[in-house]
Amino acid sequence: MRAGLWQAIAASTLALAMAWPAAAQTYPSRTITIVVPFPAGGYADSFARIVGDRLGAKLGQPVVIENRGGAGGNIGAANVAHATADGYTLLATTASIAVNETYYKNKSYSAADLRAIALPAGAPETLSVLPNDPAKNLGDLVQTARTKPFDYASPGIGTSSHVAAAYFFKMLAKIEPVHVPFQGGAPALNAALGGHVEVLVGTLPGFAPQLASGALRGLAVASAARVSGYPNMPTYGEGGYAGFVAETWVGVFAPAKLDDAIAAKLNAAINEIVNEPATKAKLATFSMQTRVRDLAGSEAYFRSEITKWGKMVDAIGLVAK
Repeated sequence: MRAGLWQAIAASTLALAMAWPAAAQTYPSRTITIVVPFPAGGYADSFARIVGDRLGAKLGQPVVIENRGGAGGNIGAANVAHATADGYTLLATTASIAVNETYYKNKSYSAADLRAIALPAGAPETLSVLPNDPAKNLGDLVQTARTKPFDYASPGIGTSSHVAAAYFFKMLAKIEPVHVPFQGGAPALNAALGGHVEVLVGTLPGFAPQLASGALRGLAVASAARVSGYPNMPTYGEGGYAGFVAETWVGVFAPAKLDDAIAAKLNAAINEIVNEPATKAKLATFSMQTRVRDLAGSEAYFRSEITKWGKMVDAIGLVAK
């Protein structure tokens, strides 16, 4: 009888082991929708369309991009968080989702409702001025601000660019410049180029052409090392603020209860895609830097980013109204 019991347990275990990857073996069997919680043409949208096109080819099923903007990315994120966890509804978003976890006290989902599938691309935050600005470096800018505060443009209140800059100014540089928020990176850029604001903060891809051409002069980039292609833009560390690193990454998420086998299949496929030379080249046109993290690594990084951005949001006293 005992032998029969162990045989039954062994058979059951084998059946479970064989059934576990079965979902991944048959997935996908129909169209996959990637929700982008921002308007078309932006950072996350560009990533989703580049990677989504290759993902469809690799998995053998169509991948469609659905832009569902609003509430700083929360509307689209909530849509995916509450979707059926079958791998057919995914989210492509930025570090804003890590910021929003602390910034928005009342939203219809939480980070626990999502799981990170892959966070394979990103770009650092930057601080720049016009070429004729008297500040020759970050130290000059900070020192001048102690007696004559400047104003700075950002893509909007609560964006990762705003949070990173406000944290740097308040907690590290100990200065109080005037924040001038705009509805997106493009109008902030126009204001800076027109001389209506003195300083511009934002993620590198939004201003890459102007920084490369010299229309803007980068005083600092929030990365551990200087960015390839922008050798004249020093890091915050070089400016005297070692360890200040802030990256706006972009990644793919799914409802939290997605089957592990499907999640692993998607992670592997996306990592393979971003390592393709053609994909790397396309992402590089948006100044996105790529890296590969496995499923566990992606989730661990996402959770660490929630903590990191949350501390910055709390430090500057930012709460969504």
